[in-house]
Amino acid sequence: MRTRPVLVFDGDCGFCTTAVRVIERRVRPRCETVPWQRSDLAEYGVSEERARREVLWVTPTGSVHGGARAVSKLLLSAGGGWSVVGAVLALAPARWAAAGVYRLVAANRRRLPGGTPACALPDAGARRAGAGQEA
Repeated sequence: MRTRPVLVFDGDCGFCTTAVRVIERRVRPRCETVPWQRSDLAEYGVSEERARREVLWVTPTGSVHGGARAVSKLLLSAGGGWSVVGAVLALAPARWAAAGVYRLVAANRRRLPGGTPACALPDAGARRAGAGQEA
């Protein structure tokens, strides 16, 4: 059984990897960080599709939070002033704004510093087309 939360991110995305490394150095969250490509997603109870779409915060008890909620949990875990920011992001209307900003960043991460074409999220049409196919 895990004793620490795990932050699962897209290790193929240069922007995501850089952001996680900066967060590790500056924010110092109390968690493990692991790229979804090098993790057992079934152990965390999440699909590859979800891991491709958003950063995930997996608690030691198995609860999974994604996107802006995962960022809020990460900040809460860091303590100090960061936990205040995390708490604010968990409250409406900041929670709604954070979710919107997260979606905007996620949709454009290939255009952000460190981003590459590998950072692009699969488009909705590709996800729908692949949904009926078995691997």
